[in-house]
Amino acid sequence: MSGTDTAGASVRAGDPQARSAGVRAAAWRFVLQRASAAVLAACVVVHLATIIYAVRQGLSAQLIVARMHESIVWPAFYTVFVVAVTIHAPLGLRTIADEWLELRGRAADVVLAVVGLALLAGGLYAVRSLAG
Repeated sequence: MSGTDTAGASVRAGDPQARSAGVRAAAWRFVLQRASAAVLAACVVVHLATIIYAVRQGLSAQLIVARMHESIVWPAFYTVFVVAVTIHAPLGLRTIADEWLELRGRAADVVLAVVGLALLAGGLYAVRSLAG
């Protein structure tokens, strides 16, 4: 008799090590998604506050980019933002892939790793472009 563990891998009933590994993987995904959500919440607040400040001060796009070129803080901040998105989004998409597409196990891991790498590459490219 076989089933599917929480990681989506096929396991034989009575294989406690495989089931335990699947449960541990699911627990890590849960922790990583919640931790990245907390980081994202803080980043969104800072990002929106910065936009509001820039608009109220009448800053142009050129002036904002110039300020990013002058500072190491903003590129570092947006790098953290990108990394948090790179962790958070594929984990959320994993749930959608599981529930809607019935994509599980190794196939889900590969697809979502590609999504994560694309988000990371695009985000870091944008940060690098703005940071100069």
